[in-house]
Amino acid sequence: MVDRVSKEVRSYNMSRIRSKDTKPEILVRSYLFSRGLRFRKNDKRYPGSPDIVLPKYNTIVFVHGCFWHLHDGCKYARMPKSNVEFWKKKLYGNKERDECNQKELEEMGWKVITVWECELKKDKVEKTLDDLYTRITSCQ
Repeated sequence: MVDRVSKEVRSYNMSRIRSKDTKPEILVRSYLFSRGLRFRKNDKRYPGSPDIVLPKYNTIVFVHGCFWHLHDGCKYARMPKSNVEFWKKKLYGNKERDECNQKELEEMGWKVITVWECELKKDKVEKTLDDLYTRITSCQ
């Protein structure tokens, strides 16, 4: 299948996609901060540069986009129809790297929590954030 936009437009669109400080990430951080939790963000000392590191609770939180990290069973995690080989390699590589990073962090003694972008949609956001706070603070 041929791409619907020119190479220049596609390049521009892709350059606008952020790797940190995304809207879902900011939403989660704002909520946790408002509940009194203090954290470090995008800490490069740990595998995968976790989005949120809560040393007091020995917990790390990743906020993943469903498309970019291939959220299993999610309608937003679909494979593009053009340039399929590139996207398969890219997206499955992301997923594999995420699993390795999570395993490594758990071996270091961290509790790792993943929040998916689809869980932060309007109808689910309140429950997701409340559950996240509970999971973080319950096992201190």
